[in-house]
Amino acid sequence: MPLLEVQNLAISVKRGKKYFEAVKGIDFSIEQGEIAALAGESGGGKTLSALSVLRLLPPLAKITGGKILYTNSGNETIDITKIDKKTLQRIRGKEISVIFQEPGLSLNPLMRAGDQISEVLSLHDHYRSETRVSKTKISERKVLEMLEKLQFSQPEKVMRSWPHQLSGGMCQRVMIAIAAICRPRLLIADEPTSSLDETNKGHILSLLSQINREFGTAILFISHDLTVVRNFCSRCMIMYSGKIIEEGHCETLFSSPKHPYTAGLIAAIPKKESRGSNG
Repeated sequence: MPLLEVQNLAISVKRGKKYFEAVKGIDFSIEQGEIAALAGESGGGKTLSALSVLRLLPPLAKITGGKILYTNSGNETIDITKIDKKTLQRIRGKEISVIFQEPGLSLNPLMRAGDQISEVLSLHDHYRSETRVSKTKISERKVLEMLEKLQFSQPEKVMRSWPHQLSGGMCQRVMIAIAAICRPRLLIADEPTSSLDETNKGHILSLLSQINREFGTAILFISHDLTVVRNFCSRCMIMYSGKIIEEGHCETLFSSPKHPYTAGLIAAIPKKESRGSNG
């Protein structure tokens, strides 16, 4: 049974007084522990599809059809489109978490980094039987352990830092810490490397791979960068104009694309030998 199964999902976006269908009845699934990509050019519906999994759509967008079936930690399959807000809150951040595209905008500028990470533990009350003092100490230890795992050289300093005191790559790692602190079953990564340089990009992908291996966390990776998708993901779903037009294991899809759009995207990937060429 898949961890997540999306069936005939449709999403509409309001423009003026009318709604226009932006996602047009797509189907896809994510298996436990796998890394799968939803890829394609900007505006194709990737982010809307991913955010709908936790009903985090922007105000002008709404789910207009289909099911989002999730198998929870109790091995029960629930339709996320139909559950109440209380049940949804229990899942968000604990079983399914999100890394957003712009960490600088996603982090709260009025909270220290450590407090933003520990807040997730507090929301899901991981240490219900402990005293307030014990909870604080355990939470601090867990946050430090996570920051060390994410290779911060000075985790204590990062805990005390405000977001504006951290670099873009460090902010993204704090976002990963927030998303991973409860060891979720599914992590949705929405263009997590798009604003980073090549060094930080590689670092973030390495950390996500580590979380996947150590926690068994499945990753739904949203990206327009097919080079990253090819190297990082095991399976890829190509989205174009609100539809999934092709999917398959990355090795097969990149070597033998069936759809002309996919072939065009792959052909546009810069070749190593052409970089920096004068001819």
